[in-house]
Amino acid sequence: MSSALQTGIAGIAAIATIVAVVLFTRTLAGMARTYAGGQPVSRSNDPGQRTTTLLREVLLASRLKQQPVGAVVAGAHWVVIIAFGVLFLTLITAYGQLLNPDFALPIIGHFAPFTWLVEGFAWLMVISILFLIITRLRQLPSSQGRKSRFFGSTMWQAYYVEITILLVGIAVISLRAMEYALGTEQGESWATTANFPFTAWIGSSLTGLSISALESGIVIMAFVKIAVSLAWLITVAVQPTMGVAWHRFLAFFNVWFQRNADGKPALGPLLPISINGEPINFENIDDLDDDASLGVGTIGDFSWKALLDFNTCTECGRCQSQCPAWNTEKPLSPKLLTLALREQSHAAAPWLQTPKDKRADVHEDVLGIAERQLIAAGDGDPWAQFDGGVMSPDVLWSCTTCGACVQQCPVDIAHIDHIVDMRRYQVLMASEFPAELNGLFKNIETKGNPWGMNASDRNAWIEEVEFPVRVFGMDGEEAIPDDVEYLFWVGCAGAYEDRAKQTTKAVAELLHMAGVEFMVLGEGETCNGDPARRAGNEFLFQMQAMQNVEVLNEIKAKKIVVTCPHCLNTLGREYPQMGGNYEVVHHTQLLNTLVDDGKLTAVKPISKTVTYHDPCYLGRHNDVIEPPRELITDTGATLTEMPRHGKQSFCCGAGGARMWMEEKIGTAVNKTRADEAIATGAQTVAVACPFCSVMLSDAVAARQQNGEAEGVEVTDIARLMLQAAKSE
Repeated sequence: MSSALQTGIAGIAAIATIVAVVLFTRTLAGMARTYAGGQPVSRSNDPGQRTTTLLREVLLASRLKQQPVGAVVAGAHWVVIIAFGVLFLTLITAYGQLLNPDFALPIIGHFAPFTWLVEGFAWLMVISILFLIITRLRQLPSSQGRKSRFFGSTMWQAYYVEITILLVGIAVISLRAMEYALGTEQGESWATTANFPFTAWIGSSLTGLSISALESGIVIMAFVKIAVSLAWLITVAVQPTMGVAWHRFLAFFNVWFQRNADGKPALGPLLPISINGEPINFENIDDLDDDASLGVGTIGDFSWKALLDFNTCTECGRCQSQCPAWNTEKPLSPKLLTLALREQSHAAAPWLQTPKDKRADVHEDVLGIAERQLIAAGDGDPWAQFDGGVMSPDVLWSCTTCGACVQQCPVDIAHIDHIVDMRRYQVLMASEFPAELNGLFKNIETKGNPWGMNASDRNAWIEEVEFPVRVFGMDGEEAIPDDVEYLFWVGCAGAYEDRAKQTTKAVAELLHMAGVEFMVLGEGETCNGDPARRAGNEFLFQMQAMQNVEVLNEIKAKKIVVTCPHCLNTLGREYPQMGGNYEVVHHTQLLNTLVDDGKLTAVKPISKTVTYHDPCYLGRHNDVIEPPRELITDTGATLTEMPRHGKQSFCCGAGGARMWMEEKIGTAVNKTRADEAIATGAQTVAVACPFCSVMLSDAVAARQQNGEAEGVEVTDIARLMLQAAKSE
């Protein structure tokens, strides 16, 4: 190849590089200004732990090794992620080879460990990306419809990125083979199989070519590698909504700035409403500005971290594949919701990038986009921008807040936080929410429980047991006596709902049998506020929480046992936001400990096959996985698992206040889960949550009315333990 032609090729590459870098930098700067236009939120605490978390998630692929993708796909993704960094140095080498085909990086260019690393990752990247392409082709929406986790993803973008990665890998391998052949022809000492461990066999087939031909081949292939890389950089620069490409840059920031510095998913407690980065205390609501927005109604109400979330989505569909709403034909897909908000953030980018004191002066078209309500009025296409909105109310209210989406997301997007923030606006500002919630809110506010029952009935279950139950205040106590180990928080369901009352009585009797001193609040208890908070009524939640925290602090409560995972989550992980700090345990945890300590024993082992349904707020949200299972086996029963269990468990359909909302779209979530339980062939479906008990009992009963699931019962684990522990 003539030196003039070689120089021309290098010049074209230089100009293309400048254009690509300028375009990419401009787009990146614009995106940064867009995110900065969101509401403030602090995410820089414990930088050392955040950095450790980032390294763990990147280097160990800790968030990728989950269903539905599994370890093999996770491994392939890991290879591509690491190769993206390792092979960047080969791009620098390619630029040098445009002017000098013999160019190698100083010091490390022919250093055996480096060459092994480069060639190894090049081959692994090619194999991995081919595997990922095949995986995508086997799950095409055109053949699988909604069952495909890629349904709704922008497929051409994914193919473009995957083909780019494949071509880069092939280019690196080709260059290495030609470098070996050229070095061999020139008699270079570094041209050995030790330095070219995986490409020497290809290079050997090229050694018959002339030196000039090999040099020309290296220049051409180096230019191809640079061109492919620059084309990708330019494409993503002009396509800022190309999440499948941009996540390769943004994911590192999104992981570092995630809600929890230790890397635990954004599950369990919800964050309070914040204005200008400060949490709101509704005791001082009169001090708020008249134009303060409670919750999120427009894209500008989201925090900068939420805007980063939306743009980091890689459209992999892991969240969608696990979502109980999507799997039962509801319009909600966590992925599509995220993408809709991403599109809206880009549409409103000119407004978000404008300084806040000058936003009123922007063009009316830009202002109109920025002020578009996220939740549309009325019904219609769930994802069309109609009636001034971005998505249908059915999308928002289909969520059970089960957390499967958050658990699965490989880039730490906090879907539930964003959904609840939009619900808050709909309830507190727009007053547009499902009619059934009116009754829920009224009952909690006036009666202190979702069912609207009288407080005087909270102790009714005590009259049905044959052992003494201590009720706080009955003997004039001002604080919990020192001999009382646990305050038993019965909960609204445990006091009023017939099936949950059976669990309450079973737990109380088991504690009595084990010699554990406990006490209940009786009429002093009131709703913890969980249904109100998940439904978006933060004001009502804080009212309930402040009332309960005041009572619990006054009586000096320290250790609390609950039968409801929602009580566990609220009292143990949300009340600290209100000044209430208690050691809260679920009844399965405490009972399992009592068995381990020899204070409870199965004297009549249960000879049944049992399958266990993990409550979302026990397993996924609060990491209580093994104690319920151990307790089941302690009864003597044989445990058989459903395909979806543990942190991959499928929801019963009651969370997110959906317990009090009619399910009018698609298949009932509880029936889908009950069918999974019945399919195991187990005689008993064990539960550990009063909501799950209601939902699965109703679903199994419905199947039995149709002549199915004969003999299958749904019962709480505590009742199984009591049955095994009683000698009569």
